[in-house]
Amino acid sequence: MRTLSDHEQRTIRIAGILIAVYLLLFGGWRGWAFLATKRHDYQNMIKEAKRRKQQLEVYQDKAAKIKELMEKFHMDPAKLSRASVVAEASDAIQKAGASGGVQFGPIRESHGHSSAKELASMQLEGNGSLPSVVTLLNRLESLGYPVIVDAVQITPNAMRPGMVKVTLTILIMDFEAWKSKEAPNA
Repeated sequence: MRTLSDHEQRTIRIAGILIAVYLLLFGGWRGWAFLATKRHDYQNMIKEAKRRKQQLEVYQDKAAKIKELMEKFHMDPAKLSRASVVAEASDAIQKAGASGGVQFGPIRESHGHSSAKELASMQLEGNGSLPSVVTLLNRLESLGYPVIVDAVQITPNAMRPGMVKVTLTILIMDFEAWKSKEAPNA
């Protein structure tokens, strides 16, 4: 093999440097484009994760509020049966009244208005001391049934001093009718 002259060696060196610079520039540009694509995908993934986290926080807040309400009112809608909720609510109201010192007399039940999302309407008449009646009214919200006191009439009982007559109109709500049929607003 023949030896290369200084001029040929310099030409080969310059050509090698130019080829190396070309490969570095071309490979660097492609590498930079590849890394930019990966960075863009990563940023999109972070945005999606933040969006989902915000959606999840909304549902966690709703779940916490519902749990708080269920504990406050001692009500679990999963355990309520639409067929027996009126009878169970009526029984619970009578037991709460009896344990508080209110004696109930006649109880009238009627069907509720489906347009108002009611299962039934109850009218109860009873006797007791004023503090026991007020205590009963306070305990109605924690019976564990979806009841609303529609009307209260308290009159003094002339036959028994210190006692009052109470007439309550209570609405038992249809908890299934209150379920939203639309998609939740997020």
